[in-house]
Amino acid sequence: MGVLYLCALLISIGGMVTLDVRFRLFVFAGAPVRAVVVLVTGVVFFLVWDLFGIGLGVFCRGETAFMTGLVIAPELPVEEVFFLLLLCYLTMVLFCGARRMLAAAGRRTGSRAGAGEGA
Repeated sequence: MGVLYLCALLISIGGMVTLDVRFRLFVFAGAPVRAVVVLVTGVVFFLVWDLFGIGLGVFCRGETAFMTGLVIAPELPVEEVFFLLLLCYLTMVLFCGARRMLAAAGRRTGSRAGAGEGA
């Protein structure tokens, strides 16, 4: 049971990768190096944020039977890195997907308006 949360995070990350591969939204959209840099930058930013929060006494690690118990630093469980990876990846997949949907909606609206003008 000690790896249940980590397994859930890995399965969720796998789901994001599957969506990304299928719809070519972020990493698989054509600029993988740039996407990975963005992803790593986001994870590092939030890890630094966590470390500041831990240092200030705002964040602390909760004890649960679902976590591995492994820590990277005091009060920073290894699962946090995978959670932050999921959070950043999900955000970018949602952002890129929403941008694509809005662009498609704009093209449909534009083509309808253009078709009506000539009649």
